[in-house]
Amino acid sequence: MKAQWLEDFLLLAQERSFTRAAELRHVTHPAFGRRIRALEAWAGTPLVEPGGGPVRLTPAGEAFRDTAEQLVHTLAQSHDELQAVAGRQARIITLATGRTLARTIVADWLARHSSVLQSAEIRVVTRTLEETVVMLQRGEVSFALLYHHAAIAVRLDGRQFSHLTVMHDRLVPVSRADADGKPLFDLSRALDADASPVPYLAFSHSMALGRLVEDHLASHPLLPRLRRCVECDSADANYEYVLKGLGVAWMPWSMVRGDCRARRLAVAGDSSLEAHFDVRLYRPKRHLGTAAEQFWADITQP
Repeated sequence: MKAQWLEDFLLLAQERSFTRAAELRHVTHPAFGRRIRALEAWAGTPLVEPGGGPVRLTPAGEAFRDTAEQLVHTLAQSHDELQAVAGRQARIITLATGRTLARTIVADWLARHSSVLQSAEIRVVTRTLEETVVMLQRGEVSFALLYHHAAIAVRLDGRQFSHLTVMHDRLVPVSRADADGKPLFDLSRALDADASPVPYLAFSHSMALGRLVEDHLASHPLLPRLRRCVECDSADANYEYVLKGLGVAWMPWSMVRGDCRARRLAVAGDSSLEAHFDVRLYRPKRHLGTAAEQFWADITQP
């Protein structure tokens, strides 16, 4: 039996969907199904009820869910204890976040607080928003850096966790710039009913940014005509597609600001098309290791 199977099973019990759970674990639906069947073979009894619709656990599955949670928690604790015995835990800072935030805010932090790296090791783990929250709740990481917006609200017990807003950012529609620094695709021209739709480079719904953009577009009263031509689960990839002139994408301003100022990219619409959001750093209220507490103190300094 593999510990990975326990995490798969717990995520399936939480999401009630093989498709959604497989997506969050970054594996194909068939591969995820094989893992669950392998766990059932080890258990010697079905853990999931057969049939379509939302996933339901069998009575054995419900009983095993508590055991699986305890095992995962115990394994995580044992790992931490082993690291402490090795004399490394106190100097390790673990930070879970998304790939885009790791590329932007975390990179800036590491450059700004490079003195921390002289005495500590920072482990940056990139996961989906949902996985990052679970890792923080299970005590697998010291910090979680997350997007915050009504469309992607994070629910963490305020009695156990605290947070700090580290950035106010916005999603801006951007296009490749022409020779005059103007957008190749101008959304203001796509407001007319007879105008050609603008090619739209979308984020996957599995991404927090994807859900944030889709919520913004769905509620916008005067949305330009868009033609969805690409969907991708990587902000870096969509960024490259914009640079190559494939269409318009809503990108974090912190990510494209430099290219807009250098006139490689151009803002493709007015401010009404922007979506504002925050970035928050979450941590447990309990005392963390020496290096982690120093890192928190440096970040929270005015």
